[in-house]
Amino acid sequence: MTTPDALGAALPGNTHHTPGGALRRLPLPPSTPHRITSEAEALQAAQALADEWRVDAAARDHERRLPWQEIERYTASGLGAITVPRAYGGLGASYETLAQVFVTLCAADPSLGQIPQNHFAVLQNLRDMGSEPQKRRWFADVLAGHRLGNAGPERKGRAAHVLEATARLSRDAAGGLRVSGTRFYSTGSAFAHWVPFRAQDEEGRIVQVWVRRDAPGVTVFDDWDSFGQRTTASGSVQLDQVQVHPEDVVPAWQFEATPSLSGPVSQLIQASIDAGIAQGALRDAVDFVRDKSRPWMDSGVARASDDPHLIHEVGQLQIEVDAAHAVLLEAARTLDALAAAAGGAADEQASAQASVAVAEAKILTTEAALQAGEHLFALAGSSASRAAHHLDRHWRNARVHTLHDPVRWKYHLLGNYLLNGALPRRHQWN
Repeated sequence: MTTPDALGAALPGNTHHTPGGALRRLPLPPSTPHRITSEAEALQAAQALADEWRVDAAARDHERRLPWQEIERYTASGLGAITVPRAYGGLGASYETLAQVFVTLCAADPSLGQIPQNHFAVLQNLRDMGSEPQKRRWFADVLAGHRLGNAGPERKGRAAHVLEATARLSRDAAGGLRVSGTRFYSTGSAFAHWVPFRAQDEEGRIVQVWVRRDAPGVTVFDDWDSFGQRTTASGSVQLDQVQVHPEDVVPAWQFEATPSLSGPVSQLIQASIDAGIAQGALRDAVDFVRDKSRPWMDSGVARASDDPHLIHEVGQLQIEVDAAHAVLLEAARTLDALAAAAGGAADEQASAQASVAVAEAKILTTEAALQAGEHLFALAGSSASRAAHHLDRHWRNARVHTLHDPVRWKYHLLGNYLLNGALPRRHQWN
């Protein structure tokens, strides 16, 4: 079988050091992954991958090296299928396990760890909105090694806000369905086999359309040029008269007024990524202070790690990171309990409780990631700022990823719920 390296060599320009044009490289065809049979095994698989990813995380960020091989190994591990429900042949892993998998992976490399975020968010969408034939088909695809991406919200200028769908379905001369439009923030689509996205149908209603990554008319651009999360390939997807089969359209408009856990699960994943960033930054800060930092001249100690001020600050930062992680897992367990009580569905109150629980976690993981990424340098000293150490990536990743949705609105959601009983709006950012 052609290896990712061989495929990359045959297609020059596929691994970009600077953001460029259309990605010429396609992911390898799906191959059946290992079948994970327990949640403990899922956590072990995540830790094994994290140990591997951590080795070259700084180099991937510095060189902006897209992780084609790493994504193939991730899929082969079986982690991409852990939330497929048991009724469809999957493990049906808990939200707590899902959150911990993301924390573990993102503590090693949050850019690489973020790539599957839309895969799992879309799987939750499928549970909440898909028809029975759609569930059977796409859950089977995931068990067979297919990866799911997402063509995300459009940039400002084409769309007034992130929920507006600018892609449109239309009919061709033969009466077949076609879709055209441009999307952005498409984390995972470069590496995916299916690319779902929001669009408007012929009547202007919101639908979710699934197209193949290799379908004629689908072009993924490597134009993600952020200073953080540099290798997520979260750029543009262009759709030019792409043929769409009617069975590949999910009538999302029918479910927009229906409570679900789709939004809270999506946000749980985002909070988990931030928790992982915080843990990775703190780990590298502690390692640097212990192994490389010099003690301050007035400290009277021979090692920086014996400085009482540094000892206090490391302890304080560890508490903040641990507290954020604990509340994150508590939120995940809340989602598990609500899903179990409702038989996998959710009523209006359950959906609101889930959003509130995840909002609390998102506030704390955001603050922990930013604090750890920034305070790392105050702990480690001026030598930690040298480019050779690549420690700036922690703050860059934290600052960029925590902009995914403004945390000030999480405070508003929480306070408005507590004071006024206001139920959060239902969308992927709540």
